[in-house]
Amino acid sequence: MRSVIFVLTALGVIGLAFWAYRENYATQAVLNDTDKLHFEIRNAYSRLAVLRAEWAFQNRPDRLRDLAELNFERLQLLPLHPDQFGQADEVQYPAPDLLPITNPVDVSTMNAEEKL
Repeated sequence: MRSVIFVLTALGVIGLAFWAYRENYATQAVLNDTDKLHFEIRNAYSRLAVLRAEWAFQNRPDRLRDLAELNFERLQLLPLHPDQFGQADEVQYPAPDLLPITNPVDVSTMNAEEKL
């Protein structure tokens, strides 16, 4: 009986060792994938910072003003002034659509007996 318990215990230890071995390599693979993703995210943030800097450089007011003056003949762009804008209370919003009446009830012809 003891030998059966020893064999089962040894098989259990071997099975747990095999499971731990597989889990160790699976964990290492996931950690490597995570490191690769972190590297890609850092690269994406650095590219985004460069793009934001380029966008800010391209949209400088003095540069845009110069481009508008250079292309005035072709584009006919005029400078904006504050008096060209309206107020929010001047906007006319469309009236909401009313729902159709599907079952009309004529309340004027009903007498007191029908109401009860």
